[in-house]
Amino acid sequence: MSNNRKWREYTAALSATLITAAAGTTVGWTSPTLPILLAEDSPIPTTPDQSSWIASLMILCSAVSPIPAAYLADRIGRKKTLLLAAVPYIIGWILVMLASNVSTIYASRLICGLGYGIAYTAAPMYLGEIASDEVRGAMATLITVMSKFGILSQYCIGPYVSMMGLASFNIAIPILFVVTFSAMPESPYYFIRAGRTTQAEQSLKKLRGKHYIREELDSMTALVNDNMKEKSRWKDLIIVGGNKKGLIILLGIYFTQQFCGSTAIISYAQQIFGAAEGGLGAKESCILFGSVQLMTSAISSQLVDRLGRKPLLLVSSCGVGLANVIIGAYFFIKHENSEFVVSLRFIPIIVIPIFIFSYTIGLATVPFAITSEIFPTNIKSKATCVIQIFVALMTFAVTKLYQVVADYLGNYVAFWGFGLLSVAGVIFILILLPETKGQSFAAIQEKLYSTNEKVVYDKSDDQLGRVRINI
Repeated sequence: MSNNRKWREYTAALSATLITAAAGTTVGWTSPTLPILLAEDSPIPTTPDQSSWIASLMILCSAVSPIPAAYLADRIGRKKTLLLAAVPYIIGWILVMLASNVSTIYASRLICGLGYGIAYTAAPMYLGEIASDEVRGAMATLITVMSKFGILSQYCIGPYVSMMGLASFNIAIPILFVVTFSAMPESPYYFIRAGRTTQAEQSLKKLRGKHYIREELDSMTALVNDNMKEKSRWKDLIIVGGNKKGLIILLGIYFTQQFCGSTAIISYAQQIFGAAEGGLGAKESCILFGSVQLMTSAISSQLVDRLGRKPLLLVSSCGVGLANVIIGAYFFIKHENSEFVVSLRFIPIIVIPIFIFSYTIGLATVPFAITSEIFPTNIKSKATCVIQIFVALMTFAVTKLYQVVADYLGNYVAFWGFGLLSVAGVIFILILLPETKGQSFAAIQEKLYSTNEKVVYDKSDDQLGRVRINI
């Protein structure tokens, strides 16, 4: 079926990813707000060290909520878990409106972090499970498209309104999410997992409309039942060959995603552009930066199911690696007060958008598509939980340490470090990542797991349970 006949799926996906747009506002909020807080006439006097904590506390706290989010996603459903993610965002922005000191802003960022962790744990599961095989990659990349929309909104609005005005805009997004997403169907895979086949069929009919076919439900049921024959345990993520390989692949990809420097550039964009002195003002550069992000993520959503996951990730990692080296060289020359730096002012305004394009075309979008499709139903929530905790810790490390490295060693050291790790990511992806474009969940699992184990004896017994011998 062509994409324009899948409007029901895209409507549900767009509504669901409003919560990641809310997440994007919390990430992008620091870019226009930190310069205000650090200014001499700041409404809330803030030190540079406090500003780095404001930027990083939200991500640090997002490592707390994935475990309960994964549990809730299996117990009460993907939909209700996503709806719960809106509550911390609403509370967080209310605190910003009331803030009169840095401690209140800290509290706001910590609470928003809880919503961030819930959203990024449950959203990949929901989108992966409602989508048809042909557009599953595009649907999953909407997580990033909407997140970039949220970030861009901060760059466009934040520099020109008060903190109260920006918080008022931001609180409207999670409220809109609750209103629209409440009417969307639950994941049919969740209903099948819970033994509620009738509701699973109703959900699938709402998602597919007149294109609904009973065979798809039968295929889903067979896959889930096969996955659920063995109860999942946390340790299965590292002792079951296919699970371990999938986890290593995703952790490597997400490590590259974070340590290519993307989070630092997003969180400190206005300050970085101001230091670069690239010709445009810092505010205008940020708007250009955010626009490139949004447009490229939309392009990526159309390419991921056509070109494939692996090619996009390789192009992306190579692009950010090269851009980091060039940006680092510019800041090094600027640090040395070279007479050539004046003639090189055009470099940041050209290379940073290239970095953003390269990052967004693959590393920012494709990992969510792979996360949504690579694990069996019985272990998916636990795997997504572990990945989100890992991402949160890595993001916190980059966000917090970037400012420290930039202050004590120079921007150029940070960017050259990001470049080196980007090259390592290219090698990792080239060697380990399998292609999953256009394949069903069953086909992906067969490919991933068959390379690790060969079943030589498989028998079910009423008394002994399921006996499976692998070599």
